Amino acid sequence: MAESFTGEPREPGLGPVGAPVNGRSVDFDPDLASWDSLVAGSTPGSYLQTSAWAAVKAPNGWTPLRFIGTDAGVAHGAQLLLRRPRLFPWAFAYAPRGPILENWTPAAVEAFTTDLRTAVSRSRRRVSHVRIEPEIELNGPIDVDGELRSALRRNGWRTATPIQPPRTRQVDLTPDEAALWGALRKKWRQYVNKARKADIRVVDAGVERLPEFYEIYRETARRAGFVIRTYGSYLGVWNAFAKLGMARLLIAEGPDGVGLATLFLLRVGNRVVEPYGGMTEVGAQSRANYLLKWEAMRTSREAGAVSYDMWGISHEGIEHFKAGFGGREIKYVGAWDLVLDPAGRLAYDSAQVLQDRIGAWRHGILKVRGRPHAVDESPATPEAVPQESAE
Repeated sequence: MAESFTGEPREPGLGPVGAPVNGRSVDFDPDLASWDSLVAGSTPGSYLQTSAWAAVKAPNGWTPLRFIGTDAGVAHGAQLLLRRPRLFPWAFAYAPRGPILENWTPAAVEAFTTDLRTAVSRSRRRVSHVRIEPEIELNGPIDVDGELRSALRRNGWRTATPIQPPRTRQVDLTPDEAALWGALRKKWRQYVNKARKADIRVVDAGVERLPEFYEIYRETARRAGFVIRTYGSYLGVWNAFAKLGMARLLIAEGPDGVGLATLFLLRVGNRVVEPYGGMTEVGAQSRANYLLKWEAMRTSREAGAVSYDMWGISHEGIEHFKAGFGGREIKYVGAWDLVLDPAGRLAYDSAQVLQDRIGAWRHGILKVRGRPHAVDESPATPEAVPQESAE
């Protein structure tokens, strides 16, 4: 895996593994194979923490900074993406869907925070703040009575505005197919069968149909009033992940072979995520999107995945649509900032709000929904599929 990204820009001068102290050691320059292995083995592993995602973001000025700490044989670490906005003396560091902790104890949070401060200091970059968004369930087993959030606060972390979706719906794929099918609402099963009777089929597609995916995605964006990136951005994601066997493009097509709905799936370890997708108006009428999502779940299970993440719930319509496929809703503990320079953080936040508004206006969106730090990219129709968040 490391050979795929040997040309990736790196933070200079971080040095090798630190000397073990009291059973602890830190590698401030882990090789990519070791890093991606840690991500794939984590629960859950996120594509946003892989070296492939860092390669995707590199053309936009994001530089990766990684470290792996070990304490009594238990690992922790993060892939930070650093970028310095023009005219700013500070860089912003962001760990999308990070950090990775094998054991989320208060002691592990303290060790991670200490090693993070050291890693940022060794990078010789002036960083205003570091933002993390752990994929940890609010009040879940790791955050019983807010234990994780309390540990973060004790180590200097403060709540921040989420960049990634703050809640999602996940489906456990370990039951057999009959149980998975039975978990769908009755009406949803009828819609799936309706699409089948209309001779709609779901096919695995390659890069040759990525332009078709983009046209469907763009039509969804125009109809629902949200902003998407350029075609080249999604081609970059495909190129980075497909060669590692981690990307999958599904298209629901009619009898004439024309695409009606599409999903762009990414897999890390035993987890599948659907960050991008959309449908045409004809696809909505024929219920092609219902068949598409069912087939995405079913075939992901066949391929050995144990978890299917629908990647965000933006509003009641989306919530209703996704809930019909079973699984359970998960709310995360949210975003957290470690402020290293208060003035820099304030300046960055103010500039980000202005930039988001300008970006929305350029796309004809007069009212920016959702978080103030990025244009809300979620569709406004129940049958559509939500997209990735910014950054």
